[in-house]
This record gives sequence, structure tokens and C-alpha cells, in this order.
Amino acid sequence: MKLSIINSPTANRFDLRLRDVGERDFKAISIRTVQVNVGLKCNLACHHCHVESSPKRTEEMTWETMELVLQAAKKARAHTVDITGGAPEMNPNFRRFVDAALAQGHEVMVRTNLTIMLEEGFTDLPEFYAHRHVHLVASLPCYLETNVDRQRGKHVYQESVDVIQRLNALGYGIREELPLDLVYNPGGPSLPPEQSALEAAYRKELGTHFGIRFTRLYTITNLPIGRFQHDLQRQGYAEKYQDLLERTFNKSTLNELMCRHQLHIGWDGTMYDCDFNYALKLPANAGHIRDFDPATFLTRRVVTGPHCFGCTAGAGSSCGGSLVAEGTEAVNRALDAVG
Repeated sequence: MKLSIINSPTANRFDLRLRDVGERDFKAISIRTVQVNVGLKCNLACHHCHVESSPKRTEEMTWETMELVLQAAKKARAHTVDITGGAPEMNPNFRRFVDAALAQGHEVMVRTNLTIMLEEGFTDLPEFYAHRHVHLVASLPCYLETNVDRQRGKHVYQESVDVIQRLNALGYGIREELPLDLVYNPGGPSLPPEQSALEAAYRKELGTHFGIRFTRLYTITNLPIGRFQHDLQRQGYAEKYQDLLERTFNKSTLNELMCRHQLHIGWDGTMYDCDFNYALKLPANAGHIRDFDPATFLTRRVVTGPHCFGCTAGAGSSCGGSLVAEGTEAVNRALDAVG
């Protein structure tokens, strides 16, 4: 799908659905979080990666841009600086950036693939994180080895388990000040299961087999972009999956959509409404981070497209998991529409 079509007000089906439910002026609400993509280089090349990171990518945020990000986070009085990638740890200024954000008073959240902590030059990261009480959000798209290795690569499951066990030994997932959250992504063209029930299954399976503990589980819907969209197209599921997302639209998710409560900054300093718009190169109506003004940013209209149905399907989806209480009447009505 061409970006010109996504941006076209006459072809944007998501905007039309918003109008149907009375959301004619889809604007931001707050800036709780400043999310930063510090680069696309990664030691993995996962099938579901929407930003298509890999060991071959070279894009990375400079320290000068990181300083602008810190200034923006301070101006916005954001609670959290959420650092992502790629494997964000591979940016040469990563540790300096973490320390600077903490010194400025923000909670620092890092989205890690876990396996980076086994690579040469990164094996001391668990201690680095624990000493600073960094909030870790770790990708583990299933509690079954075959499913994880199919999505992320051979041996990734066992390597991830090894790293989680090491983090547990330091208190992660056990002590309140060392949160360790895990992230589930569906392996195919379906919505995630109910979050709390799946979390219980994760705790049982990982605890029984490996003695693993964690703080909470996030279920995140795969959006039809990046490598996941390429897989859908190869398998002939692209249209069916988009239809599933649109038919399970749930208006109860709209107030908590992450695009309405955060600023996302790409590695080059361009501002976006969310990580998914960044992947599609759909910048916010706000320009570069050097020009950031909180008041102006909060008056912008969020840039949308058909991919946004992925965040509003069923119980909703964000970088922090589902958005509404599973099992509510609204969600059940949305899911019944698939039948």
C-alpha cells in the first residue's frame, strides 16, 4: 500500500470509523512517555519485526540528537523515557543516554531482545540495569520453544531463558524496584489471547520448567506492516487479516491508545505519533525534535491509517499490552463480529 493512499483523507478507513463513533477530532491527550528509537541495528532479524531491524542495519541516533531528546523529555515533564531499537543496547551512546535520563529524574524503560546480553561486549548489561533499576521489557513471543525459534531464530528461546534466569538471580521480576515485563506476539494472523489468562499460562510453564519469574505480561497485536506484512502477503492472508482487525474494532480502546499519550522520536530526530507510524515513515505534524514544543505537540491531530485498526482490535494493543479489561461486553461484541 502506498503511503499516499494511507494519508489520503478519502481513503483512510480508520478515520471514517472514528467519525462513525463520534471521534471527529482525533488529537493527543497527554505526554506520559517519550519513546526513543536509538537505532535499527540488531543481533536478530525477527519475522514479526515491524521496523525490520537486523545485523545489517546501520542507522543510529547520535549523541547530539539524544541531547535534544532529553531536553524534550524535560520540557514535556514526561514520566518515562522508553528506549527501543533495533537492539537499543547496540547504540554506542546507549549507556550514557540511560544515565542522563535517570539523572534528569525519568523512569527509564528499555525494550530488550534479551539475547543481546550474551553477545561480546554486552554480557555486563544485567548488572548495569540492576544497579540503575532500569525497567526491562523483554520480547518472549511465546512460552513454547518451537514457536519462539520460528519467529526469532534458532536457539533464541533457550538463550532468552538463560538471560531471564540471570536477571532473576539479580532480583529482576522478583523485587518491586526491578520490573521485568515479557511481551507476547501472535505467531500468525490472529489476535492475542486474553492477557491475564495468557500471563497465568506463562507463569505456570516458565516457572515449572525453568523457575522463571517476571512482573507482568504484555500482549501486543501484530500490525500489518514490516516483515509481518510481507509474510501475510506471501501466505495470501493480508486481506483476511486486515478484515479481522477492522471487524473487531473496539471504540473503548480509543482513549488509551499510545499515540495519544506519547511522543515517539526516530533515530534521526523526526517526531512521530507512535512506533508503528515510525515504521511506515508517517511523521507527526510536528517536525524535528529540535523544534519540539509541548503545547504545540498536544494540539496536533494524530496521523492515522488502516494499520491503526491493529491497536483498536479486540482488547486493544499498545507498547504496554492490552488497553481495556478483557471479557467486557464491548470486547465480546467486537470479537463476536468475527464469527
